[in-house]
Amino acid sequence: MVHTDNEIEKIASYKTWSDNKKLDRLLEMDCKMYCYLGSDSTKGERNDVRRASKRIYSSIKKIDNTLGTLLLQSMDPSEILNNI
Repeated sequence: MVHTDNEIEKIASYKTWSDNKKLDRLLEMDCKMYCYLGSDSTKGERNDVRRASKRIYSSIKKIDNTLGTLLLQSMDPSEILNNI
């Protein structure tokens, strides 16, 4: 269950939702993807979820720059050193 760019952008672009509601929904989508991964998941499936997470975190960064940056950096620790 990997979310598409359209689903991610649709949530991020809702004008009637507060920023907190958008962030909650995007993080919920991310959480559900990881919950559906299991020990029998292939490397390709894990990589697909990781790429989708990166897209979700990039959308979060557009809403809340600090939170999005921290989430993206947590995915790639070498990125932290580049920003110091």
